[in-house]
Amino acid sequence: MGFKRSPQTFSAKVNAVTIGTGEKAVTIGGENVFPLYSFDAPIENKPKIGVQISDRGYNNAVAGIAEYYKGAENFVDMAKKAALMPGADFLVLSFESANPDAENTSVEECAALAKEIAEAVDMPIVVEGCKNKEKDAKLFDKIAAALEGKNSLFLSAQEENYKEIAASAGLAYKHKVGAESAVDINLAKQLNVLINQMGVAGENIVMNLGSAAAGYGFEYVASTMDRVRSAALSQNDTMLQMPVITPVSDEAWSVKESIVSQEEFPQWGSMEQRGVSMEISTAAACLAAGSNAVILRHPESIATISKLISAMCDKEGN
Repeated sequence: MGFKRSPQTFSAKVNAVTIGTGEKAVTIGGENVFPLYSFDAPIENKPKIGVQISDRGYNNAVAGIAEYYKGAENFVDMAKKAALMPGADFLVLSFESANPDAENTSVEECAALAKEIAEAVDMPIVVEGCKNKEKDAKLFDKIAAALEGKNSLFLSAQEENYKEIAASAGLAYKHKVGAESAVDINLAKQLNVLINQMGVAGENIVMNLGSAAAGYGFEYVASTMDRVRSAALSQNDTMLQMPVITPVSDEAWSVKESIVSQEEFPQWGSMEQRGVSMEISTAAACLAAGSNAVILRHPESIATISKLISAMCDKEGN
């Protein structure tokens, strides 16, 4: 007698969260099946891809990235080019220059840039900070005000600054809030609870559970995502039903395989292709583990992951 598999669906669902406005708005989450299980039930909203750009530019980036942005004279020009990248669904603005250890660009300058970009492109915007928790709280407040009405997502509110970010971006200016934890289901749930208790509805929260490049302790990321999604669906845990977004590019392009030159390790081959392979491998693993959206950088990576998502979801999802 042949094996007949019964579809595994759940009465509980991942929250559907919309970013952006108008025709280009994107919705992530909403599924009631395990990641990419389109053979069990239609996936309401297939995973989305964000293209990351930095206000410090990519002049020293690998050829594929530098070539794509060739001719862009400033951050706004880069954003216009990024918004046209095949396969990209939303734009991710990284304000690295605002870090006190970098150029320490003022929050007012960053907010003005964000507003100019929002007026120049119609793609949904995700805002990344400068990786300084104290500066990010001030930065997000100004940018949230500048982007009022754009329904943007702010990554990320952490344990040290979630109150300021939730109050400003989430409550005062009605944006979506990204809750960032460090690859731990208990920390993720606790932060969601705290942000929710401040008045930000669960439907306006997105989780950044943390990541690692494939091969660099990624098993911890995969197991955490798996536990979060299992609790959300099989246990109907409302404080873990937020969709997951994963910033892949920062991790993938910072490991040895992606930055050591071909001259130093000729047996490893092209440095650029190594980086692209790392970005693609990590993104694919994140999607299989439970990410509803991944943030990438290289045009080739974005095109490849877009094809993967279509192959896995388009027959059943949208």
